[in-house]
Formats: sequence, structure tokens, C-alpha cells
Amino acid sequence: MILDYKKEMQNIITAQLVAVHYPQIIAQGEDGNLINVNISEKQRTDPLFWAALKNILQAGLWIPVGRHFHQLLSFDWLVPTPTA
Repeated sequence: MILDYKKEMQNIITAQLVAVHYPQIIAQGEDGNLINVNISEKQRTDPLFWAALKNILQAGLWIPVGRHFHQLLSFDWLVPTPTA
């Protein structure tokens, strides 16, 4: 289920990475504001995480970022479909 019409979408900023330089990640929201993305200690020391971010930057993909804490969201814009 896509979150476009759900209240959960209000807590997500759609952003595009503009700079990935260890240990800093800067993204730009749809409104043009720059966001300093906060990362965990585990992410900070994970070389695959940094490689993936550089690939996302080069591809110009839009990613979900939490509105209040500016953290990357692992679940994208999808939530599990309710079971009957």
C-alpha cells in the first residue's frame, strides 16, 4: 500500500542526495531546503552503506527521509498490506 493518501506521509520528506562525503550526507527536499541527514554509528562504519549512497547520488533517485529527525527510512513509502 502506498502512503500517498495516509497521514504517515506527513512525517516523510522526499529528498534527493546532493553530497555524500564521509561522515556527512546532505540532501535537498522537494521544497529546496538542504537537509543534513543523521546516521547511526552502524551506518557510519558500514562501507556498503556508503557505496549504496554514492550509487543513489549518481542515479539521482529520490529517497524518504524522516521529517523530524532527518534519518533515512528503510521502508520507503510503502507499508504492509493489511491481512484479512
